[in-house]
Amino acid sequence: MNALRLLVPAALMLLIWQGVVTAFAMPNFILPAPARVASTLWESRALIAENALVTITEVLAGLVLGAALGWISAVGLAASAWARRTLRPILVFSQAVPVFALAPILTLWFGYGLGSKIAMALLIIYFPVTSSFFDALMRTPEGWDRLARVMGGGKWRTLWHLRIPAALPGFLSGLRLAAVYAPIGAIIGEWVGASKGLGYLMLLANGRAKIDLMFAALAVLAVFTLALHRAVDLGADWLLRRRER
Repeated sequence: MNALRLLVPAALMLLIWQGVVTAFAMPNFILPAPARVASTLWESRALIAENALVTITEVLAGLVLGAALGWISAVGLAASAWARRTLRPILVFSQAVPVFALAPILTLWFGYGLGSKIAMALLIIYFPVTSSFFDALMRTPEGWDRLARVMGGGKWRTLWHLRIPAALPGFLSGLRLAAVYAPIGAIIGEWVGASKGLGYLMLLANGRAKIDLMFAALAVLAVFTLALHRAVDLGADWLLRRRER
């Protein structure tokens, strides 16, 4: 049933795409037909797979590191009033600078390899994860806190055994967003400067007027992003079910 829910919108989108190409007689260098893109995807599968592996590595590394750093930051902010007074305003102010504008600086600092792309993915997901988890940590029901104090629970034991488990849905909500945002960060980093990856391949194909190859790389990126979001979603549901039991 879940597969059918995905297949119907995908089929509808392909029909609309083909209809636009046919109705307006679009040339291949403007909008290739779905069949042309599928043919290119098969013919260039080795090239696309090689570059997709690089992008997937960047995204997964950025997702893991960004989620871990966001978790640590949110717990630190929730545990310390001093951190909330001093560090939280800095964290909020940092979002005034568009993350995409930092891509050239990250490339300058970390080079054209994986480092700058991982850093870009990390930065783009760090704030959503931190913000979602911190808000959830600060919304622990007052009755639970009072009960923990009555039973002699210290600050850190209450945080670890009560507040963090209660805030797990907030952290997982941020992680679901991160699964969608992380590929954006990696691709932006590749557009600024890279020698491998799907973003690099799209720029290369565009420069050589191979629009069918560009669409094929874009399709692979979209499928990977959907699969990553689905995997995170399933993992989050499993963790929540375990917590309820």
